[in-house]
Amino acid sequence: MGRKRREEIIFENIEVLDAGARGVSVAKAPDGKVIFIPNVVPGDVVDVQTFKKRKAYYEGKATKFHEYSEHRITPVCQHFGSCGGCKWQNMTYERQLFYKNREVYNNLKRIGKIELPDFEPILGSEKQFFYRNKMEFSFSNSRWMTEEEIQSDKEIENSNALGFHIPRMWDKILDITHCSLQEDPSNAIRNEVRDFANANGLAFFNPREHSGLLRTLMLRTASTGEIMVLIQFYDDDKEKRELLLNHLQAKFPEITSLQYVVNQKANDTIYDQDVTLYKGRDYILEEMEGLHFSINAKSFYQTNSAQAYELYKITRDFAGLTGNELVYDLYTGTGTIAQFVAKKAGKVIGVEAVPEAIEDAKENAKRNNITNCEFFVGDMKVVFNDAFIAAHGKPDVIITDPPRDGMHKDVVAQLINIAPKRIVYVSCNSATQARDLALLDEHYKVTRVRPVDMFPQTHHVENVVLLEKR
Repeated sequence: MGRKRREEIIFENIEVLDAGARGVSVAKAPDGKVIFIPNVVPGDVVDVQTFKKRKAYYEGKATKFHEYSEHRITPVCQHFGSCGGCKWQNMTYERQLFYKNREVYNNLKRIGKIELPDFEPILGSEKQFFYRNKMEFSFSNSRWMTEEEIQSDKEIENSNALGFHIPRMWDKILDITHCSLQEDPSNAIRNEVRDFANANGLAFFNPREHSGLLRTLMLRTASTGEIMVLIQFYDDDKEKRELLLNHLQAKFPEITSLQYVVNQKANDTIYDQDVTLYKGRDYILEEMEGLHFSINAKSFYQTNSAQAYELYKITRDFAGLTGNELVYDLYTGTGTIAQFVAKKAGKVIGVEAVPEAIEDAKENAKRNNITNCEFFVGDMKVVFNDAFIAAHGKPDVIITDPPRDGMHKDVVAQLINIAPKRIVYVSCNSATQARDLALLDEHYKVTRVRPVDMFPQTHHVENVVLLEKR
């Protein structure tokens, strides 16, 4: 039964029915509308206080629990509920995999409307924590206060924060003392940077006024044990900058790459900025099956190294290579998949829009003594044309791993035109993948599907599909 309170509605004894998109759970209100509720698990029975009402749905939060779901567990992280990073830490891992698998199936079936084979079992991640190789933290001089802090009336002496953005609040940063996503010394380095900055009066960024010294901190780690630290400064203050960098160098000699950026533009992306090397070398090395890949500050690399290896093995298996095939690797990035499959192929052609990524791919191929890979720069829908095919040959197999938006319709049309025997489609967004599969369906049959969990404790899931010529 609902009752009004300051224009907010409270629904009592609502059973949470499902895990929805973006990691938010779903229930039904007495009037039949959907309610989206964060931080609950399907099977929980709760009272819900709504804070947003729309034509077809409500958004609300659980204010009281009457029953707990059998799939609920205690989150390991002290920041769970405030930090928007790991929305599913309160759900058993087995159940997380169930919902990820089902999301892929529903998207392919409902959006793609195509005939599907039986799915191969979703591949869970062996490590469910400390699996990320890259973390980015933001500095702010106006940290997010928890409800407990606000209600305690305690005077807050220090409002500086180094951590994550609160969901939907671009100017509020949650101060993170321990994160379970990246292996140590990640937590030690972040906490030391914050403590040293506070002790030495280094100004944290003010996102509203665009002032302060410290803007962001990026940490990258590799399975080889190498560590990259990049600090983004707003003010160009050499003395204070070097004070912090020298301290980090002395405190953490295991840092193999210490770099910085001075960025005074409106946003904090570094892709159009000059990165300065302060200590060590300007990249770290990742290793996979004896191949070494250099990762610089701007490189894209799969965020879960161990699971990326499993994803690439599945991709190679689906490609069914015998050693003679001409393979095209579209959206090749730094050429990791291309080089990973090269030893089983006759030749691999990688295509990517980002020039720096292709430079990295060429360097990596040289480092790995791979001679049967060639890499080309260009916008896929422009460069991937008849003249390109005429120059480089008609592929037997195409591997495509596009960004979240999926493939441009012109790229899909060209795939149909080239008509390779097999297409292996790797996707981080099964909804756009399903749309593309529908466009290919007249010419290609989906013969294998295997979801891969790259991001435990979140709703994100990768999916690998094999298409074979009809």
